[in-house]
Amino acid sequence: MAPFAGRVGVLISGRGSNLQALIDAQSRGELGGEIVLVFSNVATAAGLEPARRAGIPTACRDHHGRKREEFDAEVVGLLQQHGVELVCLAGYMRLLSPVFVRAFPHRILNIHPALLPAFPGLDAQRQALEHGVKVSGATVHLVDEGLDSGPIVVQEAVPVAAGDTVESLSARILEAEHRIYPRAVRLMLEGRYHLEGRRVMVEGV
Repeated sequence: MAPFAGRVGVLISGRGSNLQALIDAQSRGELGGEIVLVFSNVATAAGLEPARRAGIPTACRDHHGRKREEFDAEVVGLLQQHGVELVCLAGYMRLLSPVFVRAFPHRILNIHPALLPAFPGLDAQRQALEHGVKVSGATVHLVDEGLDSGPIVVQEAVPVAAGDTVESLSARILEAEHRIYPRAVRLMLEGRYHLEGRRVMVEGV
């Protein structure tokens, strides 16, 4: 793929810990681009504050009472106004409509606390423990019109300890998320990948 110019938009609904990981990587010169907008559908989202402290423009829109496609079209417009080329979901608690996905084809990333395609959707860590898996992890994937079903970009395995709780496993998976999300963003921005069917082939790996 051809490299992007490096303009990133991040969507959050809550604390935005993965947003902070992206901001930190940008400050170290390791992101490969610049976060030009942080958007939230929740005006009180805690993740908006670190974005503001970092001097990153923020925007909020309330989705309640809005048709999904109408709301998503407005968000797409905001991102386009800021010249966003790559969209990163960081705890954005809404399933994107086809209107949104088609506006940024193969240019939306999401981070998920499991080794997809296992345990999509909510409570992935609890699902992993209940199924008795020995290894879980984190996945960065391209977003398509399904639920956590897009092509996988980067994964990191996290062993499940015998005494793990949802909280302890979630904490270790979150550390993995913070490592791999900036890495995935950089390789996307640098164009160091191509798609072969569902497979994301990364150059130099």
